[in-house]
Amino acid sequence: MARRTAVHPGSRATALAALTVTALLATGSPATAAPAAADPVNRAFAQAAAEYGVPRDLLTAVGYGETHLDGHAGLPSQAGGYGVMHLVSNPVNHSLERAAALTGESAATLRRDTSANILGGAALLRAHADALGLDRAERRDIDAWYPAVARYSGARDATAALYADTVYTFLAEGLRTTLPGGEQVTVTSRPVSPEKGALAAAGVTAVSPDYPAALWVPANSANYTKGRSATVDKVVVHVTQGSYAGTISWFQDPASQVSAHYVVRSSDGQITQMVRDSDTAWHARSANSSSLGIEHEGWVDNPAWFTDSMYRSSAALTRHLCDRYGIPKDRAHVIGHSEAPGNDHTDPGVNWNWTYYMQLVGGDTGGGSGSDGLSFTSYSTQQSGSTGPQVTAVQRLLNTQGYGAGAEDGVFGPGTKSAAQAFQQARGLTADGVVGRRTWTALLSAGTTPTLTQGSSGDAVKRLQRSLTAALGSTVAADGAFGPATDTAVRSYQSSRTLTVDGSVGPATWAALQAGR
Repeated sequence: MARRTAVHPGSRATALAALTVTALLATGSPATAAPAAADPVNRAFAQAAAEYGVPRDLLTAVGYGETHLDGHAGLPSQAGGYGVMHLVSNPVNHSLERAAALTGESAATLRRDTSANILGGAALLRAHADALGLDRAERRDIDAWYPAVARYSGARDATAALYADTVYTFLAEGLRTTLPGGEQVTVTSRPVSPEKGALAAAGVTAVSPDYPAALWVPANSANYTKGRSATVDKVVVHVTQGSYAGTISWFQDPASQVSAHYVVRSSDGQITQMVRDSDTAWHARSANSSSLGIEHEGWVDNPAWFTDSMYRSSAALTRHLCDRYGIPKDRAHVIGHSEAPGNDHTDPGVNWNWTYYMQLVGGDTGGGSGSDGLSFTSYSTQQSGSTGPQVTAVQRLLNTQGYGAGAEDGVFGPGTKSAAQAFQQARGLTADGVVGRRTWTALLSAGTTPTLTQGSSGDAVKRLQRSLTAALGSTVAADGAFGPATDTAVRSYQSSRTLTVDGSVGPATWAALQAGR
């Protein structure tokens, strides 16, 4: 297959001169993903994507998954990663040094200069694509990049697949983030079907032996001590100073000499157990022997990582641990890393909401009985001039998925119409800016496409229930529990759309919903 030779610094002028033409061609993304010329981070992503032939939205999703696009002023992550693209320099991962060789930039520049760092990330992704033999046509297909993204992680097998799955979740759901200077970076949602190849069988399927709601990926045995020398009497809350998959990979590296019992993902609260409760993880020095450690994906100085899904999932885990081991549910026994005796760490930091977290640990879900703002008994047509909570829901969905609708004020104005048209165009719907049944169905179902059957639960089920309500015109309670009523609705939808009627929501059913059928 055709291979691309390395692009050296001297050739960049030509590439940048052609940026206006090539940026969109390289992304394979809707025109709405194109950055404003005045925005330096957007411009850096577009330039790097154009120079190395990497889809812009893919490159952005990798960076967002690593750091939420925060370079932390050149300071390293827990695993020795730098910049928004988390270029790593540690005993087993030398992606920083490799990026320097590929781009001709110094390691010092790559660590501190955001544009150079993004260019380095693009160069690494392209090098992985070349090593995998992706030709020009394949590189234009964002789904073909999955194995290259997995290699970018520096991890292997299940952990690499976990990393790539997270990136493709951002592509499926879209994202919108505002950087400290006010610049807004977006990735528009789209249906994805990544070509996983050999990694298709590498998914993390083992269930935690101590907490069935979690996955099980064991830490390297060099990073913890078998057994306990003291009674467990506390839970220690940590922040990873890095990404979820990166932290899991770091705990699998024998050189790290560190571990925790559990790691919690920011975006959806997914939990992976890495050390058995009965063993001593190395996470809090003098408190190791008497504590259970929970790492939370993110950085102490950026509260955006501490999502409601993370708080709720982690609090449910802490509540379970307290109940199982007789640990009092108070701040003397559920502590931060900074509060453990003999420690010099600052996590979880001032941005961690202890009041809310302890309410959740104590059993107060904090949910109340109010609407989530997206679930309605029916979805009516919304268009220019419409007002009210369903317009707000449209705006929220569009904004979350990277289609900038502007203020979520419940007024369907020109900005909302333009965003709706961009979404419709990307999904192959009539781009008239009118949010009717088909557009509602596509908007509400957008995101990941896990197989769901009776007994499934969670946010994906709630998303399914909302989209079925819109598609069928009859109410399906959006309670996140796939019971008999949801099964009946799924079968009705499958029958009316000439799909296989089996009550299982797999790729074909999701594809129909996301196409607004």
